[in-house]
Amino acid sequence: MEFIIVSLVQNIDMKIVIIGAVAAGAKAAAKSKRLLPDAEVVIYTKEENISYSACGLPYYIEGNFEDADKLIVRTISDFESKGIKVFNKHEVTAIHPDKKEITVSNLVSGEKFVTSYDKLLIATGAVPYIPDIKNREIKGIYTLKTIDDGINIRNRMLSSKRAVILGGGYIGLELLEAFMQNGLSITLLERNHSIMNSFDEDMASLISAYILKNYGDKINIITSAEVVEFLGEESITGVKLANSHTINTEMTVICSGVTPVVNLARDAGIELGQSGAIKVNSRMLTNIPDIYAAGDCVEKINMISDTPMWIPLGSTANKEGRCAALNMCGTVDDFEGILGSAVTRFMDMTMSRTGLSSKVAESLGYDVVSAIVTKRDKAGYMPAVGYVILKILADRRSHKILGAQSIGSGDADKRINTLSTGLIRGMTVEELNDADMTYAPPYSTSIDPLIDAARILKDKLSCCTN
Repeated sequence: MEFIIVSLVQNIDMKIVIIGAVAAGAKAAAKSKRLLPDAEVVIYTKEENISYSACGLPYYIEGNFEDADKLIVRTISDFESKGIKVFNKHEVTAIHPDKKEITVSNLVSGEKFVTSYDKLLIATGAVPYIPDIKNREIKGIYTLKTIDDGINIRNRMLSSKRAVILGGGYIGLELLEAFMQNGLSITLLERNHSIMNSFDEDMASLISAYILKNYGDKINIITSAEVVEFLGEESITGVKLANSHTINTEMTVICSGVTPVVNLARDAGIELGQSGAIKVNSRMLTNIPDIYAAGDCVEKINMISDTPMWIPLGSTANKEGRCAALNMCGTVDDFEGILGSAVTRFMDMTMSRTGLSSKVAESLGYDVVSAIVTKRDKAGYMPAVGYVILKILADRRSHKILGAQSIGSGDADKRINTLSTGLIRGMTVEELNDADMTYAPPYSTSIDPLIDAARILKDKLSCCTN
């Protein structure tokens, strides 16, 4: 199908300008040049590196590989060899839609210039959210976004014995593993009632219990924690909480979430969505003709509830970048939305989810019914057997499945990936119960945990109906 799409697009002499790179921007640039070889494709990015795997940074910090350059997907030379012009360390400071121009600042020389576009893609991404904490400027306090961030954190980690992590989400837990594997004692501070807040509290509590039971001698987790001050003169020595409790540390990483970079778009008159990210249609087009947006700066549509949400994920950014390129180059393509599918690990526990959580589903008006099963992920006599705890949510009225979460030492993500396919098509509990899944002792139990959960849900719904 890819080959057919390319062959249908005519070579058109136009100028495509892309603001931002990494995932959505880099994908859009490469795809646009393949679709329209005669087009002028230009990328402007504030960063030094243009296309890299930000998701791999915690694993570099941990020491899974020593060379940070392995995270680079494509170099500037790779893009230029394909005829794509790259201006790194250049910041676009203004968009002028009426003239179809942008103002650019060279961050090295200070030079400013104006250049034109025919099609414009905003892929400015997201930046770490920095809470309002006193003494933020002290050395030894980090955020994780770029390769340089990863290198700096790893170097500090290798000379430290204690660390504090602010935030118990995906990146927080990945860094928790990285620091622990390198011999540090760590305190993880979470402002919410539980870590991994995208999971339901009953599942999140199981994650906390696993960490503390197995690694409680090295890790302390404090929830409902509000940090008010970083302590130290030139370099951080401690973190002070609102209750006056002080935690000694030699380094701190802020993992309190991210916010979409939308100031450039907003100032140009581009509409923002309910979430505060840039609003686009299914073809990644903003409210201004010939200006598109994609990636972590863009609001998404949840395919289950058909409501706008902002869930920044690298996999989504790549798909959106490709969709934007197709539409900028004259081929109609639609990005239908997201489910929020995600996965991470802490040591031998996998944590994966898709769709709506109970809290979000209830806030949208669904009457939520759920089932939880704990089961081996394959035949008990197999050497690599693990366990999965699987939770599935459904709507009591329509019987449609709303979401699922799975954790455990077994193939938790396998069950979530399977279910995410059904969620796109509005699968019901009854349809999941009838699913014909593969079985062999090395891969599953004879009745897969998904089917077990579906049977429990089916019985619950039957009782409610009758």
